[in-house]
Amino acid sequence: MKILSGSSARTGLLRWLIHALAVVGSLALLALIVVTVADVIGRQFGWPVKGAYDLVRVLGAVATACALPLTKAAKGHIAIEYFFQKMRRRGRTITDTLMRLAVLALFGLLAWQFSVQGWSFYTSGEVTPTLHMPIFWVPWVAAAACLVTVGVTLWHLLHPGRAMIRLR
Repeated sequence: MKILSGSSARTGLLRWLIHALAVVGSLALLALIVVTVADVIGRQFGWPVKGAYDLVRVLGAVATACALPLTKAAKGHIAIEYFFQKMRRRGRTITDTLMRLAVLALFGLLAWQFSVQGWSFYTSGEVTPTLHMPIFWVPWVAAAACLVTVGVTLWHLLHPGRAMIRLR
């Protein structure tokens, strides 16, 4: 990954958060793979991993949420370029701005709702069915990832046409 130069302190913090979440997401994905492989092999010998379903569910949610900011920063999302390129420059600018504003609203709403859900899990003492592991923190991780995605979207509004981070 190459971080583009010319960043302010806020942009540097945002990039650091993006990378930190990417590391957390990568570790969650690695753990998900290890649990799944261990469970599949263990079942062949009559030793399944206790709570594998709980772990895979939680790790999958964490990996997915933590991938959002990096994907957005690197402009790694799916885009329908065919119709976009058929527009004139002004139409592309307006469409791009409106879409970014919609993304800001969506991820802001998601962050708020994930925070509310996490608080609900925390106050109710919600746990996973098999391992009885508290899960209030999972929506809070997703909320943090959504907030960082909002920051990335704001950066893209201020720097149209540029990727914040390049993946090699």
